[in-house]
Amino acid sequence: MSGTSADGVDVALVAITGCGLEMRARLLACHQRGFHGDLRELIGQIRMGAAMPISALANAGREISLCYAAAVNECLVIAGASASDLAAVAAHGQTLFHDPPTTIQWLDPALVAAEVGCPVVSDFRRADCAAGGQGAPLVPMADYLLFRDARKNRVLLNIGGIANLTFVPADCGINQVIAFDTGPGNCLSDYLMRQADPRGNCWDDGGRLAATGVPVYPIVTLVLSSPYFAQSPPKSTDGPAMIKLFADAQAAMGRRYPLEYLLRSACLIAADAILESMRNFLRPFPDEILVSGGGTKNRVLMDMLRQPLGEGMVKTIDEVGIPSAAKEAMAFALLGAATLDGLPGNVPGATGASRPVVLGAVTPRP
Repeated sequence: MSGTSADGVDVALVAITGCGLEMRARLLACHQRGFHGDLRELIGQIRMGAAMPISALANAGREISLCYAAAVNECLVIAGASASDLAAVAAHGQTLFHDPPTTIQWLDPALVAAEVGCPVVSDFRRADCAAGGQGAPLVPMADYLLFRDARKNRVLLNIGGIANLTFVPADCGINQVIAFDTGPGNCLSDYLMRQADPRGNCWDDGGRLAATGVPVYPIVTLVLSSPYFAQSPPKSTDGPAMIKLFADAQAAMGRRYPLEYLLRSACLIAADAILESMRNFLRPFPDEILVSGGGTKNRVLMDMLRQPLGEGMVKTIDEVGIPSAAKEAMAFALLGAATLDGLPGNVPGATGASRPVVLGAVTPRP
Protein backbone atom coordinates (compact mmCIF):
# COMPACT_ATOMS: atom_id res chain seq x y z
CA MET A 1 0.00 0.00 0.00
CA SER A 2 1.15 3.53 -0.81
CA GLY A 3 -1.35 6.09 0.38
CA THR A 4 -2.28 9.62 -0.61
CA SER A 5 0.60 10.99 1.47
CA ALA A 6 2.88 9.43 -1.19
CA ASP A 7 5.78 8.98 1.20
CA GLY A 8 6.50 5.32 0.44
CA VAL A 9 5.25 1.73 0.44
CA ASP A 10 3.95 -0.39 3.32
CA VAL A 11 4.15 -4.17 2.81
CA ALA A 12 2.36 -6.84 4.82
CA LEU A 13 3.06 -10.55 4.32
CA VAL A 14 -0.24 -12.20 5.21
CA ALA A 15 -1.39 -15.80 5.51
CA ILE A 16 -5.08 -16.06 4.63
CA THR A 17 -7.39 -18.99 5.28
CA GLY A 18 -11.04 -19.44 4.39
CA CYS A 19 -13.04 -17.80 1.66
CA GLY A 20 -15.29 -14.76 1.33
CA LEU A 21 -16.70 -13.55 4.64
CA GLU A 22 -15.10 -16.55 6.34
CA MET A 23 -11.57 -15.35 5.53
CA ARG A 24 -9.11 -15.03 8.38
CA ALA A 25 -5.76 -13.23 8.14
CA ARG A 26 -2.54 -13.69 10.09
CA LEU A 27 0.27 -11.15 9.75
CA LEU A 28 3.64 -12.84 9.19
CA ALA A 29 5.85 -9.82 8.57
CA CYS A 30 5.66 -6.16 7.64
CA HIS A 31 8.08 -3.69 6.10
CA GLN A 32 8.27 -0.08 4.94
CA ARG A 33 10.28 1.43 2.10
CA GLY A 34 10.23 5.17 1.45
CA PHE A 35 10.01 6.82 -1.94
CA HIS A 36 13.20 8.72 -2.74
CA GLY A 37 12.92 12.50 -2.59
CA ASP A 38 12.73 13.11 -6.33
CA LEU A 39 9.90 10.59 -6.71
CA ARG A 40 7.96 12.06 -3.78
CA GLU A 41 8.30 15.49 -5.32
CA LEU A 42 7.23 14.25 -8.77
CA ILE A 43 4.15 12.48 -7.40
CA GLY A 44 3.22 15.63 -5.49
CA GLN A 45 3.53 17.75 -8.63
CA ILE A 46 1.40 15.34 -10.67
CA ARG A 47 -1.27 15.19 -7.98
CA MET A 48 -1.44 18.99 -7.80
CA GLY A 49 -1.91 19.23 -11.57
CA ALA A 50 1.51 20.57 -12.61
CA ALA A 51 2.20 20.65 -16.34
CA MET A 52 4.93 18.21 -17.38
CA PRO A 53 5.91 16.00 -20.34
CA ILE A 54 4.11 12.69 -20.58
CA SER A 55 7.50 11.00 -20.22
CA ALA A 56 7.57 12.21 -16.59
CA LEU A 57 4.25 10.45 -15.95
CA ALA A 58 5.60 7.26 -17.52
CA ASN A 59 8.79 7.51 -15.49
CA ALA A 60 6.80 7.97 -12.28
CA GLY A 61 4.91 4.75 -13.01
CA ARG A 62 8.15 2.84 -13.49
CA GLU A 63 9.78 4.25 -10.35
CA ILE A 64 6.69 3.59 -8.23
CA SER A 65 6.51 0.01 -9.51
CA LEU A 66 10.19 -0.65 -8.87
CA CYS A 67 9.80 0.66 -5.33
CA TYR A 68 6.79 -1.62 -4.77
CA ALA A 69 8.76 -4.62 -6.03
CA ALA A 70 11.84 -3.79 -3.97
CA ALA A 71 9.71 -3.39 -0.84
CA VAL A 72 8.07 -6.80 -1.40
CA ASN A 73 11.41 -8.50 -2.03
CA GLU A 74 12.90 -6.91 1.10
CA CYS A 75 9.92 -8.11 3.15
CA LEU A 76 10.39 -11.65 1.81
CA VAL A 77 14.02 -11.60 2.91
CA ILE A 78 13.03 -10.37 6.38
CA ALA A 79 10.47 -13.19 6.65
CA GLY A 80 12.79 -15.88 5.25
CA ALA A 81 10.33 -16.49 2.43
CA SER A 82 10.46 -16.42 -1.38
CA ALA A 83 8.23 -15.49 -4.30
CA SER A 84 7.24 -19.14 -4.70
CA ASP A 85 5.49 -18.88 -1.32
CA LEU A 86 3.19 -16.11 -2.58
CA ALA A 87 -0.22 -16.59 -4.15
CA ALA A 88 0.02 -13.00 -5.38
CA VAL A 89 1.05 -9.46 -4.59
CA ALA A 90 -2.04 -7.29 -4.00
CA ALA A 91 -0.94 -3.79 -5.01
CA HIS A 92 -3.33 -0.84 -4.94
CA GLY A 93 -1.02 1.50 -6.85
CA GLN A 94 -0.28 5.15 -6.12
CA THR A 95 -3.35 7.39 -6.29
CA LEU A 96 -2.64 10.25 -8.70
CA PHE A 97 -6.22 11.44 -9.11
CA HIS A 98 -9.56 10.55 -7.56
CA ASP A 99 -12.81 12.31 -8.41
CA PRO A 100 -15.45 9.58 -8.90
CA PRO A 101 -16.25 8.13 -11.33
CA THR A 102 -12.79 9.12 -12.62
CA THR A 103 -9.78 7.68 -10.81
CA ILE A 104 -6.11 6.88 -11.46
CA GLN A 105 -4.01 4.49 -9.37
CA TRP A 106 -0.59 4.46 -11.03
CA LEU A 107 1.29 1.17 -11.25
CA ASP A 108 2.86 -1.15 -13.81
CA PRO A 109 1.68 -4.55 -12.51
CA ALA A 110 3.64 -6.45 -15.20
CA LEU A 111 6.86 -4.83 -13.96
CA VAL A 112 6.07 -5.74 -10.34
CA ALA A 113 5.24 -9.31 -11.40
CA ALA A 114 8.54 -9.56 -13.29
CA GLU A 115 10.63 -8.10 -10.47
CA VAL A 116 9.04 -10.23 -7.72
CA GLY A 117 8.24 -13.38 -9.74
CA CYS A 118 4.58 -13.94 -8.91
CA PRO A 119 1.10 -12.79 -10.05
CA VAL A 120 -0.08 -9.29 -9.17
CA VAL A 121 -3.63 -8.16 -8.34
CA SER A 122 -4.01 -4.41 -8.92
CA ASP A 123 -6.35 -1.58 -9.97
CA PHE A 124 -8.96 -2.25 -7.29
CA ARG A 125 -11.05 0.92 -7.62
CA ARG A 126 -12.31 0.81 -11.19
CA ALA A 127 -14.78 -2.08 -10.93
CA ASP A 128 -16.60 -0.36 -8.07
CA CYS A 129 -16.66 2.93 -10.01
CA ALA A 130 -18.01 1.08 -13.07
CA ALA A 131 -20.85 -0.17 -10.85
CA GLY A 132 -21.71 3.40 -9.87
CA GLY A 133 -19.67 3.52 -6.67
CA GLN A 134 -17.10 5.94 -5.30
CA GLY A 135 -14.31 3.37 -5.58
CA ALA A 136 -13.53 4.27 -1.97
CA PRO A 137 -13.16 3.46 0.78
CA LEU A 138 -12.12 -0.05 -0.24
CA VAL A 139 -11.11 -1.40 3.18
CA PRO A 140 -14.56 -1.93 4.81
CA MET A 141 -14.76 -5.65 4.03
CA ALA A 142 -11.34 -6.16 5.59
CA ASP A 143 -12.27 -3.99 8.59
CA TYR A 144 -15.36 -6.13 9.08
CA LEU A 145 -13.39 -9.37 8.83
CA LEU A 146 -10.58 -8.24 11.13
CA PHE A 147 -12.33 -6.15 13.77
CA ARG A 148 -16.04 -6.96 14.17
CA ASP A 149 -17.04 -7.54 17.78
CA ALA A 150 -20.12 -9.09 19.36
CA ARG A 151 -20.51 -6.31 21.94
CA LYS A 152 -18.63 -3.19 20.81
CA ASN A 153 -19.64 -0.62 18.21
CA ARG A 154 -16.26 0.00 16.61
CA VAL A 155 -14.85 2.66 14.31
CA LEU A 156 -11.74 1.82 12.32
CA LEU A 157 -10.20 5.20 11.57
CA ASN A 158 -7.29 5.45 9.15
CA ILE A 159 -5.49 8.79 9.02
CA GLY A 160 -3.34 8.94 5.93
CA GLY A 161 -3.28 11.89 3.54
CA ILE A 162 -7.07 11.58 3.65
CA ALA A 163 -8.86 10.31 6.76
CA ASN A 164 -11.44 7.56 6.31
CA LEU A 165 -13.48 5.55 8.74
CA THR A 166 -15.34 2.28 8.80
CA PHE A 167 -18.15 1.87 11.34
CA VAL A 168 -18.75 -1.74 12.36
CA PRO A 169 -21.75 -1.91 14.75
CA ALA A 170 -21.78 -4.63 17.39
CA ASP A 171 -22.76 -8.07 16.06
CA CYS A 172 -23.59 -6.64 12.63
CA GLY A 173 -23.72 -8.12 9.16
CA ILE A 174 -21.58 -6.85 6.31
CA ASN A 175 -24.50 -4.84 4.87
CA GLN A 176 -24.72 -2.77 8.07
CA VAL A 177 -21.16 -1.49 7.73
CA ILE A 178 -20.78 2.25 6.99
CA ALA A 179 -17.59 3.75 5.57
CA PHE A 180 -16.53 7.06 4.02
CA ASP A 181 -13.78 9.65 3.77
CA THR A 182 -14.19 12.23 6.54
CA GLY A 183 -11.90 14.77 4.84
CA PRO A 184 -8.24 15.69 5.25
CA GLY A 185 -5.91 13.62 7.36
CA ASN A 186 -2.24 14.52 6.97
CA CYS A 187 -2.52 16.10 3.52
CA LEU A 188 -2.85 19.70 4.76
CA SER A 189 0.10 19.43 7.13
CA ASP A 190 2.19 17.70 4.46
CA TYR A 191 1.28 20.42 1.94
CA LEU A 192 2.36 23.15 4.36
CA MET A 193 5.66 21.40 5.09
CA ARG A 194 6.34 20.96 1.34
CA GLN A 195 5.65 24.65 0.79
CA ALA A 196 8.08 25.59 3.57
CA ASP A 197 10.85 23.18 2.53
CA PRO A 198 10.29 21.30 -0.76
CA ARG A 199 13.44 19.21 -0.27
CA GLY A 200 12.83 18.40 3.37
CA ASN A 201 10.92 15.58 5.06
CA CYS A 202 7.57 17.06 3.94
CA TRP A 203 5.82 16.15 7.19
CA ASP A 204 5.62 17.64 10.68
CA ASP A 205 7.45 14.97 12.63
CA GLY A 206 5.29 13.97 15.59
CA GLY A 207 3.31 17.22 15.28
CA ARG A 208 6.31 19.00 16.84
CA LEU A 209 5.76 22.33 15.02
CA ALA A 210 1.97 22.21 15.31
CA ALA A 211 2.37 21.87 19.08
CA THR A 212 3.95 25.34 19.23
CA GLY A 213 1.19 27.11 17.29
CA VAL A 214 -2.39 28.24 17.83
CA PRO A 215 -5.24 27.63 15.38
CA VAL A 216 -6.34 30.32 12.95
CA TYR A 217 -10.04 29.84 13.60
CA PRO A 218 -11.34 31.79 10.57
CA ILE A 219 -9.37 29.43 8.28
CA VAL A 220 -10.70 26.40 10.15
CA THR A 221 -14.27 27.67 9.90
CA LEU A 222 -13.98 28.49 6.19
CA VAL A 223 -12.62 25.05 5.30
CA LEU A 224 -15.20 23.16 7.35
CA SER A 225 -18.02 25.20 5.76
CA SER A 226 -17.43 23.32 2.49
CA PRO A 227 -20.53 21.27 1.50
CA TYR A 228 -18.40 18.10 1.48
CA PHE A 229 -18.36 17.85 5.26
CA ALA A 230 -22.15 18.07 5.60
CA GLN A 231 -22.76 15.66 2.70
CA SER A 232 -24.15 12.32 3.81
CA PRO A 233 -22.17 9.19 2.93
CA PRO A 234 -21.32 7.37 0.76
CA LYS A 235 -18.69 9.90 -0.23
CA SER A 236 -14.97 10.12 -0.94
CA THR A 237 -12.46 12.85 -1.66
CA ASP A 238 -8.77 13.36 -2.46
CA GLY A 239 -5.87 15.40 -1.15
CA PRO A 240 -5.73 18.08 -3.87
CA ALA A 241 -9.42 18.95 -3.32
CA MET A 242 -8.85 19.38 0.42
CA ILE A 243 -5.63 21.35 -0.13
CA LYS A 244 -7.48 23.74 -2.46
CA LEU A 245 -10.08 24.39 0.24
CA PHE A 246 -7.30 25.22 2.69
CA ALA A 247 -5.29 27.36 0.25
CA ASP A 248 -8.43 29.31 -0.74
CA ALA A 249 -9.31 29.91 2.92
CA GLN A 250 -5.76 31.03 3.64
CA ALA A 251 -5.84 33.44 0.67
CA ALA A 252 -9.19 34.84 1.83
CA MET A 253 -7.58 35.99 5.06
CA GLY A 254 -5.33 38.35 3.09
CA ARG A 255 -2.33 37.94 5.37
CA ARG A 256 0.49 35.56 6.21
CA TYR A 257 0.47 33.38 9.31
CA PRO A 258 3.37 31.58 10.97
CA LEU A 259 3.88 28.00 9.77
CA GLU A 260 3.16 26.58 13.22
CA TYR A 261 -0.22 28.39 13.33
CA LEU A 262 -1.20 26.91 9.97
CA LEU A 263 -0.05 23.42 11.01
CA ARG A 264 -2.12 23.65 14.20
CA SER A 265 -5.09 24.74 12.07
CA ALA A 266 -4.57 21.77 9.74
CA CYS A 267 -4.68 19.37 12.70
CA LEU A 268 -7.84 20.99 14.05
CA ILE A 269 -9.57 20.77 10.66
CA ALA A 270 -8.75 17.06 10.38
CA ALA A 271 -9.84 16.30 13.96
CA ASP A 272 -13.05 18.33 13.78
CA ALA A 273 -14.03 16.74 10.46
CA ILE A 274 -13.53 13.27 11.96
CA LEU A 275 -15.43 14.03 15.18
CA GLU A 276 -18.33 15.79 13.45
CA SER A 277 -18.65 12.96 10.93
CA MET A 278 -19.06 10.48 13.76
CA ARG A 279 -21.60 12.68 15.55
CA ASN A 280 -23.64 13.35 12.41
CA PHE A 281 -23.57 10.04 10.54
CA LEU A 282 -23.03 7.17 13.01
CA ARG A 283 -25.82 5.62 15.05
CA PRO A 284 -25.20 4.53 17.73
CA PHE A 285 -22.10 6.49 18.62
CA PRO A 286 -19.07 4.17 18.69
CA ASP A 287 -17.78 2.57 21.88
CA GLU A 288 -14.22 2.32 20.59
CA ILE A 289 -12.15 4.07 17.93
CA LEU A 290 -9.12 2.19 16.60
CA VAL A 291 -6.77 4.51 14.72
CA SER A 292 -4.14 3.55 12.12
CA GLY A 293 -2.02 5.35 9.55
CA GLY A 294 0.63 8.05 9.70
CA GLY A 295 -1.67 10.38 11.64
CA THR A 296 -1.18 8.24 14.75
CA LYS A 297 2.34 9.70 14.97
CA ASN A 298 1.05 13.28 15.16
CA ARG A 299 0.59 13.84 18.89
CA VAL A 300 -1.34 17.10 18.40
CA LEU A 301 -3.89 15.47 16.11
CA MET A 302 -4.29 12.43 18.37
CA ASP A 303 -4.75 14.67 21.43
CA MET A 304 -7.43 16.62 19.58
CA LEU A 305 -9.32 13.36 19.05
CA ARG A 306 -8.80 12.06 22.57
CA GLN A 307 -9.65 15.16 24.59
CA PRO A 308 -13.36 15.40 23.68
CA LEU A 309 -13.91 11.61 23.78
CA GLY A 310 -11.83 10.48 26.71
CA GLU A 311 -8.45 8.79 26.80
CA GLY A 312 -9.70 5.20 26.87
CA MET A 313 -12.03 5.47 23.87
CA VAL A 314 -9.39 6.30 21.24
CA LYS A 315 -6.70 3.64 20.73
CA THR A 316 -4.14 2.95 18.09
CA ILE A 317 -4.51 -0.25 16.12
CA ASP A 318 -1.20 -1.39 17.64
CA GLU A 319 -2.99 -1.80 20.97
CA VAL A 320 -5.08 -4.64 19.51
CA GLY A 321 -2.10 -6.43 18.01
CA ILE A 322 -1.76 -5.07 14.45
CA PRO A 323 1.04 -2.62 13.57
CA SER A 324 -0.48 0.63 12.34
CA ALA A 325 1.71 0.70 9.24
CA ALA A 326 0.56 -2.81 8.24
CA LYS A 327 -3.20 -2.43 8.58
CA GLU A 328 -4.10 -1.07 5.13
CA ALA A 329 -1.66 -3.44 3.42
CA MET A 330 -3.35 -6.33 5.26
CA ALA A 331 -6.69 -5.06 3.97
CA PHE A 332 -5.48 -5.24 0.38
CA ALA A 333 -4.16 -8.75 0.96
CA LEU A 334 -7.72 -9.75 1.86
CA LEU A 335 -9.12 -7.92 -1.18
CA GLY A 336 -6.55 -9.62 -3.41
CA ALA A 337 -7.51 -13.02 -2.00
CA ALA A 338 -11.19 -12.32 -2.74
CA THR A 339 -10.26 -11.40 -6.32
CA LEU A 340 -8.31 -14.63 -6.80
CA ASP A 341 -11.36 -16.53 -5.51
CA GLY A 342 -13.61 -14.64 -7.94
CA LEU A 343 -15.62 -13.08 -5.10
CA PRO A 344 -16.74 -9.45 -4.57
CA GLY A 345 -14.56 -7.26 -2.39
CA ASN A 346 -16.54 -4.03 -2.28
CA VAL A 347 -19.27 -3.12 0.23
CA PRO A 348 -21.98 -1.35 -1.82
CA GLY A 349 -23.44 0.33 1.25
CA ALA A 350 -20.09 1.99 1.84
CA THR A 351 -19.12 2.97 -1.71
CA GLY A 352 -22.57 3.54 -3.21
CA ALA A 353 -22.09 0.91 -5.91
CA SER A 354 -25.23 -0.63 -7.36
CA ARG A 355 -24.04 -4.17 -6.64
CA PRO A 356 -21.19 -6.25 -5.22
CA VAL A 357 -18.38 -6.69 -7.76
CA VAL A 358 -15.09 -8.52 -8.04
CA LEU A 359 -12.34 -5.92 -7.66
CA GLY A 360 -9.05 -5.66 -9.46
CA ALA A 361 -7.21 -7.09 -12.43
CA VAL A 362 -4.85 -10.08 -12.28
CA THR A 363 -1.49 -9.91 -14.06
CA PRO A 364 -0.03 -13.42 -14.32
CA ARG A 365 3.45 -14.39 -13.27
CA PRO A 366 5.79 -13.87 -16.23
